[in-house]
Amino acid sequence: MSPVDPAPVPAADAAAVAIAPPRERKRRRPRSLFGEILDWMLAPMLLMWPLSIGITYMVAQAISAKPYDQALERVLGVLTDEVRLHGVVAAAQSPAWRQIQQRPPIGGLGGYQIRSLAGRVLAGDPALPAAATLPPAHLGGAVVVTWGDAALRGGDIRLASAWVRPPRPQGHGAAVPPVLVQVAQSTQARTRLAHDIVQGVILPQFVVVPIFILLVWFGLGQGIAPLNDVQARIRGRRADDLSPIDEHDAPEEIAPLVDSINDLLRRLQQSLQTQKRFVADAAHQMKTPLAGLRMQAELAQRQTDPEELRASLRQIGRGVERTTRLVNQLLALARAENQGGAARAVHELLDLRQPASEVLQELAALAFDKGLEVEFDSPPLPLAVRGNPLLLHELVKNLLDNAIAYTPSGGSVALRLRATTGEGLRAAEPLVELVVEDSGPGIPPAERALVFEPFYRILDNGSEGSGLGLAIVREIARQHGAEIRLDHLHPQREKDRGLRVTVRFPGVRGGQRLLPGPNS
Repeated sequence: MSPVDPAPVPAADAAAVAIAPPRERKRRRPRSLFGEILDWMLAPMLLMWPLSIGITYMVAQAISAKPYDQALERVLGVLTDEVRLHGVVAAAQSPAWRQIQQRPPIGGLGGYQIRSLAGRVLAGDPALPAAATLPPAHLGGAVVVTWGDAALRGGDIRLASAWVRPPRPQGHGAAVPPVLVQVAQSTQARTRLAHDIVQGVILPQFVVVPIFILLVWFGLGQGIAPLNDVQARIRGRRADDLSPIDEHDAPEEIAPLVDSINDLLRRLQQSLQTQKRFVADAAHQMKTPLAGLRMQAELAQRQTDPEELRASLRQIGRGVERTTRLVNQLLALARAENQGGAARAVHELLDLRQPASEVLQELAALAFDKGLEVEFDSPPLPLAVRGNPLLLHELVKNLLDNAIAYTPSGGSVALRLRATTGEGLRAAEPLVELVVEDSGPGIPPAERALVFEPFYRILDNGSEGSGLGLAIVREIARQHGAEIRLDHLHPQREKDRGLRVTVRFPGVRGGQRLLPGPNS
């Protein structure tokens, strides 16, 4: 053994490896509708809560600043009036200004200052910063107040300033230059008021929000209670109960879901009924041929003459052939009924000439053995239809097989395909016709509607059959939106009038361009 060869695995270990089941994938936890709705309701609220606190704080600051600014503006108005009427020195010593200093406005008074146009402090607190404003070109009677924020001795202050022109002294002809009058106020009081407003708004929310969450939790639970009721009713059903769910007891929002479940129950019930009918029909139809085969087998066992034994075996062979054909037709009918409707059966664009030619090749030998003349008439261009190729093959096969079976020796069978258009209101719609003609006994008009029922057979028609061929044809045609018509081939004759079966399929406009040509 070379060094690179893998070590041999013991037989027991190899068997264990061979039979070890694959590791199961981790089961995904089902999503909770209750939890998702609760998340989508509460998550935005919890995310917006900090934003609402910030907006509340800004609004509280604006609200709290308004009365303090109004009081500070009134103080500035008193000082500017005194300066305009009495001058700078007299204004600082006026009774009105002394009264304000003794009884300051709300929030207090952080100081005042009067500066000259050159920036020199004429009166008041020299530590107050000068407002960065220039005097207007023309000073009228109205005082223009300018606001600003600054810092003084380590604290924040609010500044209100205005330019005012003092009166001219007697004997002084030139205009007195304007002076800047400023009053200041600490922002601590207004900040404290803003905090009090925010606390008064936010603190109750710590009680309201949990109560709101509990109410949402309770209300959401009550809101989805009908879902639990529907679930309980579905779980409480018996396994064989396929009756529809009452939509009136379900909320409007889940009515489409209930309707979809009812549609599924209807289709499931139809499928089960089809299976039950197939089993019952198969059991009923198989009794007679199986009993015949058993009788022929018992008869063959008692035969001693070789010729009679061979005759019994030929009978057994024919019985087996008939039984096989019956089973195949039962399976074809069940397959056609279980396609689930036209929406599932019709889905492929195809050329109808293809299944027709395939069936003709399959059954040509059977027709020639019977001495029948076979005719196939088809246009050179494709005949585009939408359908299931296997089901269309079964439809053509049953029609042609019936024609061969019911046509006596020496007769004729024809398979014709042609493109046509509708009639009346459907005159512009393209159609594709499949026609099967035979020279057999035909079907009386009184029985043409009955021959499409399963296991219905016309008495004294000179042929054996199960009565399933036309039932299969009708089911496949229904799933493809096709129409079937039965006519006498030669209505003027009393005998050998024959039968013409016409199947009209909806054509596809422009479908010839999508299909390969006849020589491809």
